[in-house]
Amino acid sequence: MARISPILAFQLIISSLFSSFAMIPVSGENRGFVGSIDPKLFGLQEEKLTHIQLYWHDLLNGPHPSAIDVVPSSTKSPTNYGLVRMFDNALTEGPELSSELVARAQGFYASAARKGLSKLMVQNFAFVKGQFNGSTINLIGRNSILNKVRELPVVGGSGVFRLARGYALATTHTGDATVEYNIYVLHY
Repeated sequence: MARISPILAFQLIISSLFSSFAMIPVSGENRGFVGSIDPKLFGLQEEKLTHIQLYWHDLLNGPHPSAIDVVPSSTKSPTNYGLVRMFDNALTEGPELSSELVARAQGFYASAARKGLSKLMVQNFAFVKGQFNGSTINLIGRNSILNKVRELPVVGGSGVFRLARGYALATTHTGDATVEYNIYVLHY
């Protein structure tokens, strides 16, 4: 039996790699590093609109706070301009902290307004129970906390919520930072 030289073996490997890339089904015109792909290749079917209602609990005090300051405000502003606070908050089915835990809200908010009480919020809703267990919804946006209802965009997600988009309506339920979230999310 004849042996293949290492150089020929290397050329065969490279050649088969290039030909396998050429066989990737792409629809649309290829323009360099950008090309259109048929969503069905990823198993994506019809989009669904899902409504999720959760209660967000931000605990600043007590033996086990769920939010801590990581950057204090360097100003004497009544809005705490510059403050950055990280959180790992419970998201529950009902408004009581003792109701069933469905997800964790993990992220940060920063006092982003020199005048007024507006926060920059970046958060992942990481589901720990039910049909969305292991999936996340990502929100980022401005939260003017003195408004009765605030709207934050859903900018993505993972798992069941891969390629998600939509919006969340946040309403303060109680003054102790229990916030009702109604999320309307389009996903596959």
